[in-house]
Amino acid sequence: MALPSLDDYFPDWKEREALAEAMIPLIGRLYRKNVVTYCYGRAMYNQSVTQLMKTHRYVRQIAKNELSEFESYPILEAMAELDLGPSHIDVGKLATRYMEEAEAGSITPSEFVQRECGEVIGRDVPPIPEPQDIVLYGFGRIGRLLARLLVEKTGSGEQLRLRAVVVRKGADNDLAKRASLLRRDSVHGSFQGTLRVDEENSCIIANGNVIHVIYANSPAEVDYEAYGIKNAIVIDNTGAWRDEEGLGQHLKSKGAAKVVLTAPGKGDIKNIVSGVNSSDMDHNDSIIAAASCTTNAIVPVLKAVNDEFEIEHGHMETVHAYTNDQNLIDNYHKKNRRGRGAPLNMVITETGASSAVVRLLPELEGKLTGNAIRVPTPNVSLAILNLTVGRSTDLAEVSDYLRNASLHSDLQRQIDFTTSPDIVSSDLVGNRHACIVDGEATIVNDNRIVLYVWYDNEFGYACQVVRVVQKMSGISYPLIPQDVVGMGF
Repeated sequence: MALPSLDDYFPDWKEREALAEAMIPLIGRLYRKNVVTYCYGRAMYNQSVTQLMKTHRYVRQIAKNELSEFESYPILEAMAELDLGPSHIDVGKLATRYMEEAEAGSITPSEFVQRECGEVIGRDVPPIPEPQDIVLYGFGRIGRLLARLLVEKTGSGEQLRLRAVVVRKGADNDLAKRASLLRRDSVHGSFQGTLRVDEENSCIIANGNVIHVIYANSPAEVDYEAYGIKNAIVIDNTGAWRDEEGLGQHLKSKGAAKVVLTAPGKGDIKNIVSGVNSSDMDHNDSIIAAASCTTNAIVPVLKAVNDEFEIEHGHMETVHAYTNDQNLIDNYHKKNRRGRGAPLNMVITETGASSAVVRLLPELEGKLTGNAIRVPTPNVSLAILNLTVGRSTDLAEVSDYLRNASLHSDLQRQIDFTTSPDIVSSDLVGNRHACIVDGEATIVNDNRIVLYVWYDNEFGYACQVVRVVQKMSGISYPLIPQDVVGMGF
């Protein structure tokens, strides 16, 4: 058998590379009109040439189809020629459908796209009546990632607008320090864009977005209207308050209308996991919690498994990256074991995720137990779900089911799927899904299923929070094709 030569692969690569390069201005032009493009749920906007090529490669591997840049480019090109209104369009799924239809008869990409996108041609209806002002109360790990995402999602400026950050002043050079932490991140890399500090007006300008930095010790001190901010959604990522009384302080600030907590809420506060119980939200809700990162990671998978196989009982073990509430070196901590040095130890601790699951999936009440181990890594965690289900199954059925859920279900934005035999935690930094099912690690024996579910407990969770905020603000897009799930990244 002849060995492959450079001529077998390199010309093909260069052709696909050229097509990916040609896609970028088309994607950008559409994005500025609030036409948001995806490839099997993965964002195509704000991506590099190689990132677009990797997305196509991923789809070929997981969806097991022939989609490549050769197929998607004509669809994207045809879209760019039309007067499309604001919408979410999955170019990859359209291209796959076009391939299937073109085999059965003669239809051009232009004719196909005109038919599929007919409902939004000439439909210039913004996703919300007017831009939604957003305030970040707190600017720690999650707060800064939320800032990055909100700036990235600015689009035409008619959706979510990050208007302010509220913090306690640390020193005279506080503003420069805050900007520096936003600009560089030891885990997530550098900010994608430009940052400028306006000391005179206490602002950070990020990719043209003016973000007021407001110094206050409590919500009572803040008047957002003084900064031109109105009807704002305040995202509280401090963790200082988790009940209605504490979070209700924000609603007393002029210019604040609603609150989203980036932690599990207590009492009667609704805990929302985007994609699972988003429909529980209504326009009367003034305070919503986005649950915990672990809850966001495990609930979508548990729901998917329970819907198909019916969970009888199970145990979840979270192998979690260390967090800011642990000590760097041994010192006093009010909780057991968390006072021991985080970078040096595996630390057994409790988790509220198993009880939180029941609030979201009441059909699992009394069926799950859980525990957690903090480990010496800064980000990306792993949930091990040991489940007994209601019927016998096998590895192929479980894997195919979860693979399809990651590509075609209502949980497409939440569940990712990987078949890489060498993947490790650091490979998943920056993944935008709530969780990633490790297909190579799955174990199935009769009615016993063991799933290994990765999650970026910082960035993936921040994406889920923004999806909750989008829903709360009433953002709505026509979806093309119809099985595309909105509110994604």
